[in-house]
Amino acid sequence: MATRKTATAAPRSARPVTVRRDGEIAIVTLNRPEKRNALGDDMVALLDRFFAQPPAGVRAAVITGAGTHFSAGLDLSTLRVRDVVEGMHHSRSWHIAFEKIQFGRIPVVAAMHGAVIGGGLELAAAAHVRVADETVFYALPEGQRGIFVGGGGSARLPRLIGVACMTDMMLTGRVYKAQEGAQRGFAQYLVPPGEALGKAVELARKMAGNAGMTNYAVMHALPRIADSTQEIGLFTESLIATIASSAPEARERVQAFLAGRAGKVKAD
Repeated sequence: MATRKTATAAPRSARPVTVRRDGEIAIVTLNRPEKRNALGDDMVALLDRFFAQPPAGVRAAVITGAGTHFSAGLDLSTLRVRDVVEGMHHSRSWHIAFEKIQFGRIPVVAAMHGAVIGGGLELAAAAHVRVADETVFYALPEGQRGIFVGGGGSARLPRLIGVACMTDMMLTGRVYKAQEGAQRGFAQYLVPPGEALGKAVELARKMAGNAGMTNYAVMHALPRIADSTQEIGLFTESLIATIASSAPEARERVQAFLAGRAGKVKAD
């Protein structure tokens, strides 16, 4: 008599987001590999909590995904019908969490591999620098799912890849692979398979070595200046440049350069 096999669900990760320290760098890992790191509200809440108040001594962070994918986007198994008010609050909760990445206290690098889809792409877009390895593919399948981006993608992605490119992806389901994605602006760095995290940590260390006020100005002032009229942008730039250069750390760094104690810029 044949033995009947009982189907078992894939085991769920104990902690859907993990954090480990590497000196001044925090490595934040989406830890739901059995679901291709699909994002649920619990994961977004943990990201919100971490980036609202990074641990003392952390000067930069890397976001990556466990397993073979960065993130396949919203966990559709958690999707449910909401009334208008509840739906707005739900979307805004993702906005608030991702804003704490983009406009937070520390620079953030996204180390991407495998699927970078939907909400996963929205999350990556909130980082300041993105590193992709050659296994990456990007997609926005919301049009085929009968939904719309709700994690800030319509505000951030057109600034990276353009409105026409995003429109095409959402209407036709077009998928961009790593090489063409890098050319389109999805990522600033493209590395061989398996090397995204190492490159991201390397870049995060460089960021951590910068003057804190300069990092803050780049993260908070630069995107707002870019969205301003030229007149307002130039005035804001003058204010921020004055504030940054007046910081004690800035004066020390300039003196170190003038005294020959700091390296000069060289081409790699």
